[in-house]
Amino acid sequence: MSDTVLYEQQDAVAIVSLNRPDALNGFNTEMRAALLEALEKASADTAVRAVVLRAEGRCFSAGADLKAGFDAERGVEGQLQDEYRPSLEMIATMPKPVIAAVGGFAAGIGLSYALQADLLVMAEDAFLLSPFTTISLVPDGGANWMLVRELGYRRAFALSAESERIPATRCVELGLANRTAPAESLRDEAVTWAADLATRAPLSLAATKKAMRFAADHEWGASYDLEASLQAELLASEDAQEGVAAFFEKRAPEFKGR
Repeated sequence: MSDTVLYEQQDAVAIVSLNRPDALNGFNTEMRAALLEALEKASADTAVRAVVLRAEGRCFSAGADLKAGFDAERGVEGQLQDEYRPSLEMIATMPKPVIAAVGGFAAGIGLSYALQADLLVMAEDAFLLSPFTTISLVPDGGANWMLVRELGYRRAFALSAESERIPATRCVELGLANRTAPAESLRDEAVTWAADLATRAPLSLAATKKAMRFAADHEWGASYDLEASLQAELLASEDAQEGVAAFFEKRAPEFKGR
C-alpha cells in the first residue's frame, strides 16, 4: 500500500489516514488507489468491526490536487467514475460503520468523502466547504445528492453557490455532522466511538446500515420489505440467540458475527 494512505488496526477498529499533509491531503492518482485498497482491506477483514477515516496534518482534505492535473486520455469524467467512485461506494456498501473524523477542513471532494461516511465527528474549529463556484466547477463525488438530501434544495444550493464555510457547530445543527470534539483529541474520540460500535452486534450494524442506505433512495414499501427480509435473516443467527440469552441472563452479550 502506498504511504499516501496509512492503515493501522487498534483491536477491532481499522484506522485509515490520508497522508499527504504537505499537499493538504489533496487527492492524486496514487492516493485514490491507496484509499480504495485500505477500505477494501478493512471491509474484508473479519477482525475489523468499525472503521475510522481521518487525515494527517492540519486538514482532512482540500479536495482534488489541482496541481496534479487530469489524465488527458481518461478525462475528468473517467477519473470521477474510475478512481473516486469505487472508494466512495466502498464506504457506503461495506458492512461496517465508517466514522469520518474531520480536522481543519474538508473541501471539494474531501467534503464528499466526509459526508459519505456513516458518522461524522468534527474538530471544534473545523469546517466544511463546497468551493466549486470559485473555480467554475460543479460539486462532485456525490456532493449534490448528499447536500440536497441533508439540507434541502435551497439551503444546499445557497451553500454551494456562495461557497459558504460551515463551522463544525453549525454542521451538527444542520445534521451534516453528529458531534464535535476538541481538535487535540479528535483522533482519540473517533477511535473510542468506533471501539464502542465494535462491541455491538456486527450483523445488526451491517443490516441497519444496509436498510437505512436503501431507505434514502426508495419508497416506504420497498424499505419495509427489505427490513422484513433482513429481520428474518438476523433472527436465525447465533448472535440473535446470544443477544436474547444475554438479555434474560442480565449479562453483556458476546457477539461473534455469525
